[in-house]
Amino acid sequence: MIDAADADLRTAVFASARRIVVKVGSRLIADSPAGSPATIADDLARLRADRGIEAAIVTSGAIALGVRALGLDSRPRDLPHLQAAAAVGQGRLLRSWEHALSAHRITGAQVLLTHDDLADRRRFLNARHALLALLDAGVIPVVNENDTVGIEEIRYGDNDLLAALVANLISADALIILTDVEGVLSSADNGTRIPVIHDADQVRSDMFAGPDPGGPGSGGMASKVKAAASAARHGVATCVVPGTRPHAVRDTLAGADIGTLFLPPADSRLTSRRHWIAYAQKPVGRLIIDEGARAAVAEGKNSLLAAGVLDVRGEFSRGDIVSLLDASENELARGVAAYSAADIRAIRGLHSADIETRLGYKYLNAVIHRDDLVVL
Repeated sequence: MIDAADADLRTAVFASARRIVVKVGSRLIADSPAGSPATIADDLARLRADRGIEAAIVTSGAIALGVRALGLDSRPRDLPHLQAAAAVGQGRLLRSWEHALSAHRITGAQVLLTHDDLADRRRFLNARHALLALLDAGVIPVVNENDTVGIEEIRYGDNDLLAALVANLISADALIILTDVEGVLSSADNGTRIPVIHDADQVRSDMFAGPDPGGPGSGGMASKVKAAASAARHGVATCVVPGTRPHAVRDTLAGADIGTLFLPPADSRLTSRRHWIAYAQKPVGRLIIDEGARAAVAEGKNSLLAAGVLDVRGEFSRGDIVSLLDASENELARGVAAYSAADIRAIRGLHSADIETRLGYKYLNAVIHRDDLVVL
């Protein structure tokens, strides 16, 4: 049972969440009505209507559905047959999510990623901007690993780590990992659920009870604990929740005492990706911006638009870190450039609607997206 202080903390953490990632495991997709796309879509639709919450889904289940469609008695052990099962199940998995979301007039979009996509900075940015564009359009991205061509992705993980990476990718406020057990169970207290883990850095594999039961998934609790700790270290409040409970997502966001909450370290907001932007690399260029842009960025926490750029200093590429300076050349922020120095010189002072006409293409409406900016 959670104590009063932790209960209040849980409520406070999730009350402020406005963008979330929900990870759904294979066992829930294959076997649990409560963890079905229909039930989760119901929760996400309600959270959108009541609280304006944006969501991305990271889903396993392609192999499990493929195994069932192929009439196999068990999950294959060799990679070619795992890839074949994934190929058969992938379409079925997406259709189940599309059907569930469309029942609420919500559009879903399939996004196939591998860990390599997120390890490479350029591809990371491409994926990030695509996902942010989907969220801005009111679409719910449905993300999973490309198991048809992946190798390590099939053999290890069951998408748990991918969920943590996606949470960091879109600057989520919370990650909810749905599983088929009560939460993280203590190995030192007769398998009792651990309600809150205050310091993700102290998580060890011997903290929780096991082993995991068999089933169609490949992740297991060790994978979920590792992913939850990883996301928490990047500033994302993370909860490992029993997805067999009806409306687990909605209840978690309401502060219910279910599952295990991993709290971010106190200084995690600048030890995550924003810390990387602000401090990890020396800026390779500078943008001089006008007073309106300064106020929008520093006070309104808005994106930097081309219209507010007065001058461009230095040479840099899309994805590089640049400094933002006011008209007196005082540094006020740093961010990830969505366009190269040459492109920004070409579009500075223009309205966003005119970018494509000038360049012949457009990545974003902004020179630097608000989620890629850190005010110093």
